[in-house]
Order: sequence, then C-alpha cells, then structure tokens
Amino acid sequence: MSAYKIEAGTAQHIGNRPQQHDRSALFTSSKAPGYVLAVLADGGDSALGAEQVLHTSKHLFDDYRAGETASLPRLSELLRNIAQETHEILLINPLGAESEPQATMQLLLLTPQRQAVWAHVGDSRLYRFSNGQCIGRSNDAAYIEHLVQADKLPLEAARRHRSARLLANLLGNRLKPPYVTVGVQECLQAGDAFLLCSDGLWQYFTDVELATVLARKTPREASEMLINKARERAKGAADNCSMVILKLAPLPKEAPGYTVEQLRKAV
Repeated sequence: MSAYKIEAGTAQHIGNRPQQHDRSALFTSSKAPGYVLAVLADGGDSALGAEQVLHTSKHLFDDYRAGETASLPRLSELLRNIAQETHEILLINPLGAESEPQATMQLLLLTPQRQAVWAHVGDSRLYRFSNGQCIGRSNDAAYIEHLVQADKLPLEAARRHRSARLLANLLGNRLKPPYVTVGVQECLQAGDAFLLCSDGLWQYFTDVELATVLARKTPREASEMLINKARERAKGAADNCSMVILKLAPLPKEAPGYTVEQLRKAV
C-alpha cells in the first residue's frame, strides 16, 4: 500500500485571452477506493472540447470497478477509452457543427499500489519529478515516429505536424483520429511529483525551473508562483494557463500514545 500522502491542487488563469478554454480536475471514485484521476485539457478555440474531456473522464472513471490489485493493462485501456469516447462525442456533437470543438488531453491515474498510469494527446504536457529532478515528460516523439511509419511522411514533414490541420494530434479532429500515448511508472515513493499543464504554462519554463519550484513549494504556492512568472514572461500576450499538481509527501510521524507519567507508573 501507499507509503505517502498525496498533496494535490488545480489552478488556472485566463491570461490575456477573452475567455478561458482550458479545463482541469481531480476525481475519485467510490468503485475504485484509493485511486485518484487527474485530468487536464486545452480546448483551443472553444471550451467545448475541454469540457467534454472532463465529462467523459468522470463518467468512465465512475464506472470503473477496481479489483483488489491494480491491473495496469486495464487502467491503460480505461485511459485510451476516455480519449476515444471523447473524440467520438466531439465528432457528433451538434453544438460543435460549425466550430469543430477540439482538445488536447492529459490524464494521470494514481493507484493505492504505488503506481501511476498516464495518457496524452496533443501538446499539453505531463512532467514527472523525483526528489527535485525532472525524470521525464510527455513529448511528440512517439507521434512523429507514428507519422513517419504509418503515414509514410518524411521526417521533416512529420516534425511540422502542429502547423498542418490534417496532421494535428487532437481529440475532435475530423481529418485524423487521435494518437494516444500511454505510460506507466511503478514503485512510487515520497518525493515524487507530477505536473499536468497546458502550453500556456510550459512554454515559459525549463524542466529544471519546474522541478525546483515543485520541490520547494506546496501545490498552491507552486501554482501561484508559476502563473505569476508565466504572465510576467509572456509580456502581455499570455495564453490560458492551467495545471494540476500532485506531490507524494511522507506520512506524518505518529505521536507517542503515552506520557512520561504513564511510563513511571508502569515501572
């Protein structure tokens, strides 16, 4: 079982945009006690896509019935199903017939067995930290390789996929199904931390900066500092900024259940 407690929080800022199109949330489920699902989505030009990511995530997670031992293949399938169902709903949503709602997606699921499973679509990011060091983050490498191998694209064309609507990796893209990347980390321990964030945040920071802030601050303090610094560095052109932070902290030491006077009487 877990040898740590989870400290978590979400934060958002509209930046210099007229509306907030990012969404973030933390979910638990009565059918999966001890599990925590973190969700972050960037809706791009509207909030419809990001809202749907949250609705689908909560619905499917609520229906997920966990066994006594976490099944990593089942959990990976759950996250893939969230992505696929969200994508299909966005394609048939009559409210989005004109605007074509789309969204990036970052999902992170923590289990009571000290495991983490994640999935991502698009350019929002998931960072993993351990004892003040960045040990990994999501990127486009797998998707670029997929475009080269499956679509037979030249490498340079695949690397420019963000600028081509046909190749954009997004939920709700009518021209191309989403490519979902899934990852797993086991043996989590106190000192580990995770950050899910939209591009309105990560583009202004290095991995080292993010690791340092998360190591030294509580989730609330870290989110306030990062948002303020991102707005400062954006110089009046800040995008929507959203994040979910989860830190695995040591369990508090139990206070002695006795007094000196009680010990004297026992002697």
